[in-house]
Amino acid sequence: MAKQQPRRQKHIPQRTCVACRQKFDKRRLTRIVRTAEEGVVIDPTGKRNGRGAYLCDQPACWERASSDQKLLNRALLTELTDAERAHLAAHKPAAAAQLAGTLSQDSRE
Repeated sequence: MAKQQPRRQKHIPQRTCVACRQKFDKRRLTRIVRTAEEGVVIDPTGKRNGRGAYLCDQPACWERASSDQKLLNRALLTELTDAERAHLAAHKPAAAAQLAGTLSQDSRE
């Protein structure tokens, strides 16, 4: 009888949040990409061409990225315009993350 090999674990890509410098699974992070055609935009697929930076879903990280002018400029090797900063601020997941946190706390009580 042949001995069965243990299943090999699937590789999960890791990326680092530019604000808190913690490593997470790539799918848990939001990718911000600098493209030649559109400038700096959110990349929901994670596959667009261009220079990318990642932010985790913690509201503090998005707040730091929007308040610290140099953080995303350095990561994306560009100067973000006010319109691009406004677009990123509109995408901030703070409301959804805080709502999910309060709902989970209410269900425990």
